[in-house]
Amino acid sequence: MIRYLYADQLQHFPLLAQTMFRDRADQFKTRLGWDVTVDSQGYERDEYDDLRPLYVIWEKADGTHGGSMRLLPTVGRCMVNEHFLNLTGGVHIESPIIWECTRFCLARNTDPGAAAALMLAGGEVMKGFGVEHYVGVFDARMVRIYNRIGASPDVLGSEGDGRERISVGLWEFSADAQARVAASAGIDPAQSRAWFEAAFGADSPCLSVAA
Repeated sequence: MIRYLYADQLQHFPLLAQTMFRDRADQFKTRLGWDVTVDSQGYERDEYDDLRPLYVIWEKADGTHGGSMRLLPTVGRCMVNEHFLNLTGGVHIESPIIWECTRFCLARNTDPGAAAALMLAGGEVMKGFGVEHYVGVFDARMVRIYNRIGASPDVLGSEGDGRERISVGLWEFSADAQARVAASAGIDPAQSRAWFEAAFGADSPCLSVAA
């Protein structure tokens, strides 16, 4: 299932939180060799985890983390504007209708369809919060995943070649895209919406990210 949790709500789901940060360490440090910090508990965290982001998390049947992504509005501090202006031609991306999506992580041996389920949930956030686009930095391996689940971004800029290539992209989520991603995830759109409403209610959610 999908859970939507602000950073200060993670304490209520300790197993989910612990396995998320450890899976991030496994993916970004161990598998990809990124220059990220892993603490004594085996957690991969950075300064943006302290800014009260909204986490979208695929929770496996045993209560552990299967996949996740981290969302922050671009009107506040965000990674793309502080570390990746080289990919945007020096342009700051800042708008209340554009949020940043980072730390897209999939656990080893996660459930089939977990990546698509996260993308589908990201679309729910866009509809519920009035967001029109996500911006995010991604590496070459993610291109295949995005293509497979039907959620490819518009690339704004890239650097590097082959497996070392990194890009910044912009995503939107049309009704057609929702249908493609829902089919890839094997999740009924009504179920996807129900998970969102369980977190935020049937009416408009409180726009309190990074408040």
